[in-house]
Amino acid sequence: MNKRQILISLSILGFFLVFSFDIFAQQKISLAGTWELKLDPKDKGLQEHWWEVSYSEKVQLPGSLTENGKGDDITLQTPWTGDVIDSSYYFSEKYAKYRQNDIKIPFWLKSTKYFAAPAWYKKKITIPENWAKKTVILNLERCHWETSVFVNGKFAGTQNSLVTAHQYDITGLLKEKNNEIVIRVDNRIKIYIGPNSSSITEHTQTNWNGIVGEISLEAKASTNIEDIQIFPHLSSSSVQIALGLKQTRNQAFKGKVIYQVQSLQGNKTLLPAQEEAVTFSTETTNLSTTYRIPNPELWDEFSPNLYQLKTQLVDEKGTIVSEKVSTFGMREMSTIGSRIAINGRPIFLRGDVDCAGFPLTGYPSTERTYWNKIFTTIKSYGLNHLRFHSWCPPEVAFQVADSLGVYLYVESPLWANQGSAVGTGGLVDDFIYKESERILKNYGNHPSFCMMSYGNEPAGINQNDFLGKWVEHFKQKDTRRLYTSGAGWPILPENQFNIHSDARIQRWGEETNSIINKEKPNTFYDWRKRTGGTANQPYISHEIGQWCAYPNLKEISKYTGVLKATNFEIFKETLEAKGMGNQAEDFLYASGRLQTLCYKADIEAALRTPGFGGFQLLGLHDFPGQGTALVGALDAFWESKGYTSPEEYRTFCNTTVLLARFTSLIYTNQENMEATLEMAHFGAKALKNAKILWQIVDESGKVQRKGFFIKEQVDIDNVQTIGQLKESLTVFTKAQKLVLKLSIEGTEIKNSWDFWVYPSKLSVASATGNVLIAESLNPEIIQQLEAGKTVLLLAYNQVKKGKGADVKVGFSSIFWNTAWTSGQGPHTLGITCNPKSPIFNEFPTESFSNYQWQDIMSHSQAIILDEFPTSLKASIQPIDTWFENRRLALAFEAKVGKGKLMVCSIDLTNNIDQRPATRQLKYSLLKYLNCKAFNPTQQMEIPALKGLFESKN
Repeated sequence: MNKRQILISLSILGFFLVFSFDIFAQQKISLAGTWELKLDPKDKGLQEHWWEVSYSEKVQLPGSLTENGKGDDITLQTPWTGDVIDSSYYFSEKYAKYRQNDIKIPFWLKSTKYFAAPAWYKKKITIPENWAKKTVILNLERCHWETSVFVNGKFAGTQNSLVTAHQYDITGLLKEKNNEIVIRVDNRIKIYIGPNSSSITEHTQTNWNGIVGEISLEAKASTNIEDIQIFPHLSSSSVQIALGLKQTRNQAFKGKVIYQVQSLQGNKTLLPAQEEAVTFSTETTNLSTTYRIPNPELWDEFSPNLYQLKTQLVDEKGTIVSEKVSTFGMREMSTIGSRIAINGRPIFLRGDVDCAGFPLTGYPSTERTYWNKIFTTIKSYGLNHLRFHSWCPPEVAFQVADSLGVYLYVESPLWANQGSAVGTGGLVDDFIYKESERILKNYGNHPSFCMMSYGNEPAGINQNDFLGKWVEHFKQKDTRRLYTSGAGWPILPENQFNIHSDARIQRWGEETNSIINKEKPNTFYDWRKRTGGTANQPYISHEIGQWCAYPNLKEISKYTGVLKATNFEIFKETLEAKGMGNQAEDFLYASGRLQTLCYKADIEAALRTPGFGGFQLLGLHDFPGQGTALVGALDAFWESKGYTSPEEYRTFCNTTVLLARFTSLIYTNQENMEATLEMAHFGAKALKNAKILWQIVDESGKVQRKGFFIKEQVDIDNVQTIGQLKESLTVFTKAQKLVLKLSIEGTEIKNSWDFWVYPSKLSVASATGNVLIAESLNPEIIQQLEAGKTVLLLAYNQVKKGKGADVKVGFSSIFWNTAWTSGQGPHTLGITCNPKSPIFNEFPTESFSNYQWQDIMSHSQAIILDEFPTSLKASIQPIDTWFENRRLALAFEAKVGKGKLMVCSIDLTNNIDQRPATRQLKYSLLKYLNCKAFNPTQQMEIPALKGLFESKN
C-alpha cells in the first residue's frame, strides 16, 4: 500500500470540517429518561421470556435501582457482597438495639435499598429514517455488571465487563421506525473475583444494579473507524498511529484516510494533514502510520500539554464516511535505575488510593465536575498520583486527569483473595486478561494512564508464574505505560516497578512494636534496608499510613443520597451513652492532629530514602467500609475534617520538600540539638543557588537561633545534603517545646519539626512535698487518705483485665481500624487533655499527643471509668476506638474520705532518669498535687477503687 503525505489548504480543510459536522450531526440518540422496569429476584425472566411481557414499574436511567427507590429493605438477612471480619455485630449485646427494626450497620455505609438479582429494563424508541443503511450500536456505559440485550424480541447478546461500556451491534434487529429495547442487568457475582474488590463490594461503591453512564444509540457507516491507538515517540518527534477499520461482510472499500493533529494549547496550532490511500475487502483491517509532530510540547504533571488527532475515512467520491477524534499527550514512561521517569526525567510518586467510595450515589460518577474536585484536591495536598484499587474509573476520570496533569495507576477490577486466586487456569484468569485488554483499548491513549497492574494483593500458589506472564504480555503489547504484577505483591523480575508494604512506619501485625510506637522519637530512619538499597526496579511503598482519626459526627448530615452513615450514628449514640457526647469535637481534633503527625512521619521517611520510587497513601481521604476506616485528612466526600490543611500537607508532601534528620526529638539542656538538613526535589528542572533559611523558635514565637545555607545546585533527586546543625541547649533551663523551621527564600517551600528540651538536673524528689507516693491501696495508704492526706497512686501494671489492662495503648493512632484488623493495637487515638490545667504547668503540651508523649504512652495502661459517674473526669484521657467508646484515663483525681487522691497508670518509676519527658511529667504532677489548685470534688469509695486494680503484696 502506498503512503504519501500532503498539505491541504485551509479552505479544503474548512470544507471537510463543515461537511464532517453535517454528516455526523444527529448520528447519536440519547436513551436517557424513563424506562419500564421488572425486577427478577428469583431469576425466572429468561425461562419465562420476560423480553415479551409487560412491565408495571418505571425508573430513570442513567441511575441505579437504589436511586430509584427500588429493591428490598435492609435486614440482617441481606446477602451482602463483602467480608464482615467483626461478626460480633450479629450476636453482641452492645449491638442488640441496632439489629432491630430499621437496622443500623457499623462496618460500612448502609444503602437505602438492596437488590442483587436480575432486573429488566425496557424502552420504546424511534429510529430516524436515514439510519436505514447504517450500522447501529447500542452503548451502555457503566453497567453493573452483566447485561443481556433483546431488540424487538430478538436476542442481541450478553456482555460481562466492569471496566468499559457494553456495546452491542443491533443493526440487523431494528425495524424502520418503532422499536423496543430490553436490557437485563444482573449484578450478582458472575465470576469470583474476590468479594472485597472495590469494583463490586459493599465496602465502598456498593453492589448496585443499573446503568449509570451514557445510554445511547449511535449510527455509523457500514464501513467505519473502529479503533485508534496513538503511540508517542519522543526521539523521532512523532506518533505511531494504529488504526482499526471495520465493515460489514462481503463489502469492499476504496478511498483514503486523512490524519490531522492539532495542539490544544495556546493558539491551538493545526499541523499539516496527512493522507493515505486505502483499499480493503475484509471485515477488519489494521493500518499503521507515522505522523511527525515537530518540537512537541510534552505532557507531565507540570505541563499537561494535550494534542488532538482527527482521523477521517473518505470514500472515492470524497464523502467522509467515518470520523474519530482522539486526545493524546506526547509523553513516555520509563525507568532509570530505581526511579520511574517521565520523558526521561525522574519522578517521585506521591499518591493516594481510590477504592471507589461514592457516598451520595453508591456508584462511580461519570460527571466531569466530580472528578475535577478529586484531582484538584489531591494536587492541593501535594500529590501527583492516584491509584485505583481493584477497579477502573470511567472515561471522564482520564479526561480530567489528562487536563490537570495527574498520573493514574489503574487496576483490573480484581482483588483475587479471600477465597479467590489467580493462576488457576479458570474463569478468573481469563477475566483478568479480557478486562485488561478492554482497559487498554478504551483508555490507552490518555497520557494520564501511566501505570497498570492485574489488581490488588493476589492469592494463588501459581500467582508468580501467571502474573509474570501477564506483565510480559502487556509490556510487549502496549509500551505506553509501566506494568507490575499486583499492588502489594508479588515482586517479580518481569515487573517494571514494585509495590510493597515493608516501607512504612507501621506494618500489618506490628501493633505497638512498630517504629513509631517502640523507638524513641526521631526523624533519622529511612527504608534503604527494607528495600535492599538502590535496586534496578523502582520501589513504591504500598498503602502507607492507614492512620485513623475519630469519627467526624457532623459528617452524618452530609449523607443525603442513597447511602446513610448508620455506622456514624452508632458511634455517636454509644459515645453519648458513655457521657462523652460533648467531647466528640475534642476527640476529632486531637486524634486528627496525631494522625497528621503520623502521616508526616511516613511520608518524610520515604523522601529520606535514597533512590526511592514513591508512596501511595491509604489515604488522603476516608475509606467508608471494612469496619469504617477513617484514615483520611479528608472525609469520604473529599472535604476537609478541619484539623489540617492543604498548606500544612504541602510542607512535607510536595514537589520540593525540606527535610531534617534528628537522631532524637527529646533532649535535656546538657545536650546539643543536632540535625542533618536535606532536600528532596522532583520539580520540572533543577534549582540554582537556593538560599535555605533556618530558625529555632520558642513557643512564644521568638526566634532563638537562626542562619542560612546556600545550595548552589539542587538536582532532581532526594537525599541532597544542605548542611549540619549543632546547637547548644544549655540556655533553655525550663521545659519547653522548640520548633526548627526551614524555608527556601523567595518561595513558599517550608517545613518544620517540633522538639523538646528538659532540664537535665531536675529533682523530682524536691517536688514531692507532702504527697505520699503509693504503689497500691494498702491499709496504711487507705488510713492516710481517710485522715486527709494527699496520695499519688502509681497504678502502672496493676490495672485488671476488663478494667483497662486489655486496652492496647500506643503512641500512634489506630492502624486502619480495630474491627477489620481483629483488634490489632493500638486501640487508642492518642490523648486529649486541657493544656491550661495546672497539672501541666511544668509539662508543656498541646491538647493532643505530640512526640513528648511517646515514651509516656508507651509505658502506660488505660483505666476504664465507665462504671463511675460521668462527673469523674480524666486528667489525661486516651481516646478509645469508636467501636468501644470506653471512658478511659491515664490519670484522674478524686476525693477519698478526707483525703485527696491522684491515680496515674503511667510508669513514673522505672529508669526515670533516662526518660526526660516522663520525668518532667512526674515533676509537674507532684507540683500540682502540692498546690491549692489540687482540690478534687468527686467522691470515690475505697472498694470501687480497689476493684480497678490487681492486689499487690
